[in-house]
Amino acid sequence: MTDLNKLTIAEARDALKKGETTSVAITEACLSEIEAQGVLNAFVHKTPEIALDMAKAADARGYADGAALNGIPLGIKDLFCTKGVDSQAASGILNGFKPEYESTVTTKLFASGAVMLGKLNMDEFAMGSSNESSVYGPSVNPWKVDDRNLIPGGSSGGSASAVAADLCIGATGTDTGGSIRQPAALTGTVGIKPTYGRVSRWGIIAYASSLDQAGPMTKTVRDSAIMLSAMAGHDMKDSTSADLAVPDFEAALTGDIKGKTIGIPREYRLDGLNADVAKLWDQGAEMLRDAGAKVVDISLPHTKYALPTYYVIASAEASSNLARYDGVRFGERAKLGAGDGITEMYEKTRAAGFGPEVQRRIMVGTYVLSAGFYDAYYNRARKVRTLIKRDFENAFAEGVDAILAPATPSPAFGIGEVSDHDPVQMYLNDVFTVTLNLAGLPGVSVPAGLASNGLPLGLQLIGRAWEEADLLNIAYTLEQKTGFVAKPEKWW
Repeated sequence: MTDLNKLTIAEARDALKKGETTSVAITEACLSEIEAQGVLNAFVHKTPEIALDMAKAADARGYADGAALNGIPLGIKDLFCTKGVDSQAASGILNGFKPEYESTVTTKLFASGAVMLGKLNMDEFAMGSSNESSVYGPSVNPWKVDDRNLIPGGSSGGSASAVAADLCIGATGTDTGGSIRQPAALTGTVGIKPTYGRVSRWGIIAYASSLDQAGPMTKTVRDSAIMLSAMAGHDMKDSTSADLAVPDFEAALTGDIKGKTIGIPREYRLDGLNADVAKLWDQGAEMLRDAGAKVVDISLPHTKYALPTYYVIASAEASSNLARYDGVRFGERAKLGAGDGITEMYEKTRAAGFGPEVQRRIMVGTYVLSAGFYDAYYNRARKVRTLIKRDFENAFAEGVDAILAPATPSPAFGIGEVSDHDPVQMYLNDVFTVTLNLAGLPGVSVPAGLASNGLPLGLQLIGRAWEEADLLNIAYTLEQKTGFVAKPEKWW
């Protein structure tokens, strides 16, 4: 077989079972592409020796037991702690940090036989929508239509770039306000954010603990279903982990959505919405209607408050979570001058170790939690969050099975075009995605077509809590209807 790195998880699994290839061969094909990744800057900590050892072990175990991920090479976002391997969250303050433990998600993946190719680029501490806040420098979108290098979306930009460029067969991501779905949409890949609590957060470096959730980033919906089944499950080490059985998500992909009701939220149709995005959204609704679903207009009235609510809550939680990085126990410590005490060590370490975007969010979070402003900002945001969640509950109570919306307000833009000018404009890229995190609901981005400039666009489906199986089946149907097979031409 040729172009082994271009296989999907399902294709690689079947080829391994049939004896048509080996995990070592697939892994070597991916490692070769990673070495040639060039400007994409997707893999930032490469682990070829570990990968080949894991691949040899998978081949030695054999493939008779049908383990879905046995021998499948994956990329791991730099936010997941991996024992003995750099886990920096793309931040200078964690330079050289090699955990003595393994995150629950990577433990589950490796127990299912997956192979780790290395660690993937991301926005620092997952704070960003473009992968430009990384201490490693930005990851680059493999899609290219002119002389610009384009952003792959964030914060899981390295994961999206690597999957789209066939550097790996699949990858892990995390989603706090759209960080799986948005980069998936901008790179023509699939990404699902599960229900909050479906996947353990233990061993994942925290940004905003009530919003963070891990999920897979893959080439197809089927691959996401396979990978999510391996990642999900109850974990005693995570108090927010739900003690619920994990369905066979792949078995749910029947492609039959007759009788399903799909809601179209009128509040998402913003003034000045990109014409390509609006057209694709209408086409997606028509495709689901053709597949036998009923499409209805719905109202999510508190949507307009979602973005400020999200940035108050996320920044407040970040301010608390990142207080632990002080140069005392692990990570970088700034050089101190004569007479410097512990206060100067804290100040100099945090000033040197955190990048501008992280510093900005810590300051915002500290402000909204301060005594004089707690009620005016943080407490009010918590109340609005409850209203946003209630909007979704009301829609689902009225018989809606899933909600169709855009994933991003535009196709990918050039590196430096937004981040160098206006942080608030960058935050607006999360306008369609943050509501799910506030409500704790599952959402999936499916590549649905190309914009007029030739760049990929994704559509987002939002599901009921704990019903990822049903959501993935609707996403699978949409994927079949769109027939999206476009890939970026190799230029890097």
